[in-house]
Amino acid sequence: MADTTQTTPPARHRTEPTDPTNPAAPTDPADGSGLPRRSVVRALLRLWPYVRPVRVRLSAAAFVAVIASCLSLVIPLVLKWLVDGPVADGDPGGVWLGAGYLLLLGVAEALLFGLRRWLVSRPLAGVEAAMREALYRHLQRLPVAFHDRWPSGQLLSRGTTDLQTLRQFLTFPLIFLLVNGVTILVGGVLLVVQRWSLGLVLLSPLVPLLVLCSLFEAKYGRAARRTQDQLGDLTTVVEESVLGIRIIKGFGRHRSQARAFKELTRALRTTELRKARLLAWIWGVNTALPELALGAALVFGTVQVADGALSAGTLVAFLSTALALRWPVESIGFMLAMSNEAAAATDRYFEVMDEPPVRDEPAVRDEPSARPEPEVRVEPEVRVEPEVRVEPAVPVHGGGPRDAPGGLRFSGVAFRYPDAPPDAPPTLKDVTLHVRPGETMALVGATGSGKTTLTALVPRLYDPTAGRITLDGRDLATIGRAEARALVAVAFEEPTLFSATAAENVLMGAEGAGEAELRRALRIAQAEEFVAALPDGSATQVGEQGLSLSGGQRQRLALARAVVSRPRFLILDDPLSALDVHTEALVEAALRQVLSSTTALVVAHRPSTVLLADRVALLSDGRIAAVGTHHELLRDNPEYAALMSGGEEGDR
Repeated sequence: MADTTQTTPPARHRTEPTDPTNPAAPTDPADGSGLPRRSVVRALLRLWPYVRPVRVRLSAAAFVAVIASCLSLVIPLVLKWLVDGPVADGDPGGVWLGAGYLLLLGVAEALLFGLRRWLVSRPLAGVEAAMREALYRHLQRLPVAFHDRWPSGQLLSRGTTDLQTLRQFLTFPLIFLLVNGVTILVGGVLLVVQRWSLGLVLLSPLVPLLVLCSLFEAKYGRAARRTQDQLGDLTTVVEESVLGIRIIKGFGRHRSQARAFKELTRALRTTELRKARLLAWIWGVNTALPELALGAALVFGTVQVADGALSAGTLVAFLSTALALRWPVESIGFMLAMSNEAAAATDRYFEVMDEPPVRDEPAVRDEPSARPEPEVRVEPEVRVEPEVRVEPAVPVHGGGPRDAPGGLRFSGVAFRYPDAPPDAPPTLKDVTLHVRPGETMALVGATGSGKTTLTALVPRLYDPTAGRITLDGRDLATIGRAEARALVAVAFEEPTLFSATAAENVLMGAEGAGEAELRRALRIAQAEEFVAALPDGSATQVGEQGLSLSGGQRQRLALARAVVSRPRFLILDDPLSALDVHTEALVEAALRQVLSSTTALVVAHRPSTVLLADRVALLSDGRIAAVGTHHELLRDNPEYAALMSGGEEGDR
């Protein structure tokens, strides 16, 4: 079994909400004050590399929208001419002509807004797709330690709802922030030109509105960020509940899970209601202050018309212009809200994109052998038992002599998980072990001794904190990850399958492999018979996580995936734990043929698996405590004898 104490990465934390600089650090959910304040503009400017390819169409859409909005300001000028001219003169022909002008302006405005929509729809859908693809590619290149730390729901919400929020912002608020700004500017000039005294009355709420909108933006930005983080937590819970539905039902925990989900939904509802109250408040203020100014302007204008100081047409045009500016002013709060949501979504997106990916280029070491041993060893006062250094001469499948060069070698390897507490002891300490070419080495140890962690270092899922690992004499740190994973195949204890066919799951282990390789791998894993019995044979979809198959069937497909590529090095983590005795014997017989042509490290918990190996290494508390044959360790090492006799069965 996989180690469950020191060997497992630190548990992922649920965030409420997440600190953008540290997703594992929760902040105060009450007011979001723990979240750093960031410039909305600065955050949104980070979208430029993705928007740049469509900048021409986006600029054209903005220009078209500005023209359409300005046309709405021409309508009051036509009304002024209509009232002061044809209506005042009793000219029916002029009235019909004015009505025609108004109709044409309305149709032109509608057509221009439709053109704007057409210009942005397809390009911005492409921007969303490009950002989603970039996020997925980046996630594949991030180290395993990152995925140990981040809840999956937080990543899913960044790739779905956050990107939808950004597309909506680019489609509507981004353009209309510009359009409404231009409209208010042009409209304000027209108001002042038509009647400066009334214009100043109408523009008087502008300064108070700017101050209030600034306060609103700060509060709403924190609430928007908290909402998106809570939505990510909710997504995590839903995903875990769906994947673990058998556990939930098996232990009758559906009520407790429902209560936990209800608490999260209530927290999200509370935050959403806070957002709604803030939006209602700013919308009310943005409506009330301009309406009061409009009412005051109407009273003053009427008095001036009655005194003969102002024509009725000018008053109608003035009020029509003011009414045309109502939506741009009232929507300021709505636009700011969407901008803050988009800024929060941008921050969340780039929190992942800013994580440094794993470099696939091999590191360059001038003299790997000159690596100073004393500095890399952890706790040097504890010495490795003598039998580690003195390896008995035993026959090797590959026929190599005792001191054959190459193979798999660990030299003074130490490892600590990146997110482990600073005062936590290393998981692995001064591990020195040599698996000779063509040899099969069994790795045995109590739960928590570091077996799974040690095997994860070989395919470079993690890199050692200290020491070095060599494959056929080549320092693993100087081998690119792609090349290392072409040399090393792994079958983990937990068989992970994908929503694909049985054949696709197996052939994932060897790019370009054909039907012959598939059949051979299935035969070795004793999976050929049950795969043939599936409804569509190897073309049968196995479902999410392969849950349509039994545990033993999943494990056999995972084993077939490991051997399909005929790897130079094979890492097996308790590969037979879910098999019945009869199937285990058949798989062992087939595995002996595979192991005879590869260098293998096999995590074993029972004697039947240990007997597949030429030698056995005992791992105890992160150190190699003994190396020898199965019979030698049974005779000379009490800890190993206890493990093999079932003393640790309860732990396993």
